[in-house]
Amino acid sequence: MSALPIRVTPDRTLRVKILDACGMTCTFCHNEGTPVAADQRVGLPMAATGASGRMSIYAERNGVDFVPATMLPGPEYAAAINKLRVTLGYTELHLTGGEPTLHPKLAEIVRLSTEAGYSVRMTSNGENGARTIPAAAKAGLTKVNFSVFGTTADELVQVQHQRFADPARAGKKITALKDSIRACLDSGVKADANIVVVDHTHVERVHRLLDEYSCDLSVRLLNSLDDGRESLNAIDTVLHERGAVAEAHHVTRGVSGYRTSYMLPEGRRIYVKRIRPTRLPDTCSECRYNNGTDCQEGFYGTRLYKTKDGQWLAGVCIQRMDLCQDVDTFVGSALAREILDLRDSDDPEGAR
Repeated sequence: MSALPIRVTPDRTLRVKILDACGMTCTFCHNEGTPVAADQRVGLPMAATGASGRMSIYAERNGVDFVPATMLPGPEYAAAINKLRVTLGYTELHLTGGEPTLHPKLAEIVRLSTEAGYSVRMTSNGENGARTIPAAAKAGLTKVNFSVFGTTADELVQVQHQRFADPARAGKKITALKDSIRACLDSGVKADANIVVVDHTHVERVHRLLDEYSCDLSVRLLNSLDDGRESLNAIDTVLHERGAVAEAHHVTRGVSGYRTSYMLPEGRRIYVKRIRPTRLPDTCSECRYNNGTDCQEGFYGTRLYKTKDGQWLAGVCIQRMDLCQDVDTFVGSALAREILDLRDSDDPEGAR
């Protein structure tokens, strides 16, 4: 890290995959490490794309042996998130999928999570947010991280499965995203836009995003791990062309992600999301992916899943789904203790 100030907060976030359904077919989707439920018919989870056109890029090699199910609000859900909150001290719950705005009982999920003591956030592509975000906001939703894969229909088509790469369809998705962002702002929910910058061909769409949306929309630029230095150089180009001045690093202790904040001349702040490779000292040490090529992300936090056969599982790595454990087993395990110990011992400022 550079000599910028480092602002450190401990990891307190639980990611919860509340459903698997999604109306997009992004070719780079990891689907939280699980197979695509709609394409699973018999036997073990399928690794290849099925009729849905959706992908799960790690499912072929990550050891996953279950099909994800939709989580419904009720005593089982409340019990699972409460056990993880008590054991690991989580205070923030981040809803993922699939696409969370397609969940038929999203507001109720938010309400139960809030009542359990969590601040609730969500990652979304904006497919159905105009219809679901207002009720979720009333139930306690505080923030939505919108994944922006394109600012025009042509850009979105480029990252969709070829069978579904229809400009008219993509245009409707772009409109839905804009409506969802507006629903957030109108409902008092904070809205962030996460946009992956693959290379210099993506620079102009970042500029369009910044020009189109007001300062009420916080923008986070993400580098593409697969594109390495080319992606980082493109982000540097955006920052230079916008006249951005670096302010500080914002590090989450105990996991691998961190952000750097920049101030633009017009008084707007943007963030660049980066990776600070962090490993679980015991679990990761013998892992076959424990190198800078196969695992650039490191330990990113704990995830909660529900399986088709009714199990509630806690996972710690989307490339090692064989590490998933039943929640009751996990909360008393050495793995849970290892996560707590890493949070206590991690020294981000030592990485200067």
